[in-house]
Order: sequence, then structure tokens, then C-alpha cells
Amino acid sequence: MEQSFWHERWEKDEIGFHQVQTNRWLEEYWPQLRLAADTQVLVPLCGKSKDMLWLRERGHPVLGIELSDIACRDFFVEQGVEVAAVTVDNYHRRERDGIVLLCGDLFELPWQVFEGVGAVYDRAALVALPAPMRKRYAERLKQRLAPGCEMLLVTLEFQAEDGPPFAVNECEVRRLFEPAFVVERMATGEPYSSKRGERREIVYRLRRQ
Repeated sequence: MEQSFWHERWEKDEIGFHQVQTNRWLEEYWPQLRLAADTQVLVPLCGKSKDMLWLRERGHPVLGIELSDIACRDFFVEQGVEVAAVTVDNYHRRERDGIVLLCGDLFELPWQVFEGVGAVYDRAALVALPAPMRKRYAERLKQRLAPGCEMLLVTLEFQAEDGPPFAVNECEVRRLFEPAFVVERMATGEPYSSKRGERREIVYRLRRQ
């Protein structure tokens, strides 16, 4: 998936993947991870998700990584503030009230960016990537995350092969992350209709070994 695809989606405001409300799976299953309130949470391909506000309200320092500068800017603007971007190495950084947004390529960010991350929340990252990039993404998390790091992952299962979003079934989740992570299937959502047929959301808990 070319970066230009996502830049164009944000420039044209074609962001049907953005959720106006806090994700219900996050609200229901995040507490089961039993994380300390001060655990830093990584939200990859975060967009301008309100889920980051929910996590921050529970005490978590939040680190969002996003390709689109428009998304990073708009996240703070929609909270009623403008935060200037600071250029650091090969990315832009915005920070306010315990939320740090880094605008840059997830695969190109330096090691130190991930220091201190104790948990990951992925609702829209893995399913946004085609198969070769999903493998790179999983490898990057294996490289960057410390043992004990928890991850709440939401995927989609459906029949169509095109995307995004892409279908990612349990076999693929396990193939991508095991044995570096212990993978637990936590919930299976009810099927619902979409333009590309019936879909079902699946929730996983992953723990870095």
C-alpha cells in the first residue's frame, strides 16, 4: 500500500475508517489487561482516533504514530487546541497533556521512539495493511516491544480479498505473532453487513514473551 493512498484519503476527507465514538471493544476488554495506569500505550496508525482520549483519561501516556500530518493536526484541533509540530530526525512530533503524536513512517522511526512502551492498542493498523506489510508490521513489533508488553488487537473476518480494510483471520494472527507473543482470542463480534458483504470483528489479547 503506497503512502500516497493514505495521504490522498486524508486530503479528500475520505476517512470512513474513523470512528466518532470510543471503540466498544476497547471499553470492554482493555480493563482485562490489568495494566498500571501509568503504562505507556502505543497506538499505531492512530489517525485522529478518540480512543486515544479514552486511554489518556485512564491515566495512560499515549504514543500515537500516524502517516498523515493532517490527522495529527486535526486530532488536537478537534480538542480545541493547536499544537505546533516539532521536527525530530525523520518525523514530526506534537505533544500535549500526555498524548504524543508522531507523524512519520512506522517502519522508519528510530528505536528510541519505542522505549518505555508497555502496551499496544491496534484497532485499525493491522487490517489497514496488505499481506506483505502485515508481516513487516508484526516483525517490527517483535523487534521493538519488550517482554511483558500487552496488546489489544481488533481484526476483521470476511470473504473479500481486497482492501483496505483487509480480512485477517485467527490463523494469520497466530502465524504473524507466535511464538514471540502469546495469542488469546477474547471475543467474536456478531456479523454485520457492509458494502463488501458480511463482516465480523475479532478481539485478541497478545502478550510479548
